[in-house]
Amino acid sequence: MTPKHMLLGLAIIFAWGFNFVVIRWGLDDLTPMMLGGMRFLVIAVIGSVFFARPNTPFKWILTYALSLNFGQFAFLFTGMVFGMPAGLASLVLQSQALFTLIFAVFLLKEVVRPYQILAIAIAASGLSVIGIAGDNASMTVLGFALTLAAASSWALGNITTKAMIQKGYDANINLIVWACWIPPVPFFICAYFVDGSDVIWSNLTNMGWKTFATLAYLSIFATLGGYGLWSFLMSRYPAGTVAPLTLGVPVVGLTSSALLLNEQISQTQWLGILLVLLGLMLNTFGGRWLMRLTKAT
Repeated sequence: MTPKHMLLGLAIIFAWGFNFVVIRWGLDDLTPMMLGGMRFLVIAVIGSVFFARPNTPFKWILTYALSLNFGQFAFLFTGMVFGMPAGLASLVLQSQALFTLIFAVFLLKEVVRPYQILAIAIAASGLSVIGIAGDNASMTVLGFALTLAAASSWALGNITTKAMIQKGYDANINLIVWACWIPPVPFFICAYFVDGSDVIWSNLTNMGWKTFATLAYLSIFATLGGYGLWSFLMSRYPAGTVAPLTLGVPVVGLTSSALLLNEQISQTQWLGILLVLLGLMLNTFGGRWLMRLTKAT
């Protein structure tokens, strides 16, 4: 990458990592379902002005939106309300890469390589360590489980994206934007039945500058800006060059959460974090390492 494009990559890492702190702030003013619905409504209204509708059949857009947008963030936002710290959420959510690999084997009949199996085992052990660590009262089992559900929903969205690409349909920023018209519907329906009309009205009438700033960051910077720059880099460099940048997201998420939210990570959980990062790195770079080792021998 050129220095200029590397700076763009770092901007993406920061935007997506800091995103979890902003979500935590947003959940102080809005319920999980209202935050999700408002976020995607803002993206849809603003983004559809600048991006054309993709040449993708509605059934695929619907599947994509319900898994990647509604499922992922309904579980994530609810998990953070029920005891998942923002920093750990930024890490655990990256397990989507491992869920994607597993789902691809069963749903797309892709072949998994030995180093990928090892990567899954290492990362899974790290997630287990984080999940069973009892020396951090700020994280609950329910919050952890819901965040894993969010990661699996993200993975299903990835599988949907792969299937769309195989069929020759658009799977770019245009799809991301126009798919955002769908999730506000289930989000607001859930808000009505889970929160009640009084809470919804209270959320809407008590929105202040902090809420508007949160929605602006989540929709404009983290989504439109982040995915727009991501698509820009992916169009100019091999996926193997750009994809590893996501490994920096939990680093930013954990650091910013510790500094701004005063979140504490126990020693046991740090061990789990290192194992997860090792598994993610092996999954990302394992093919290159194996190729170099083969050439060296």
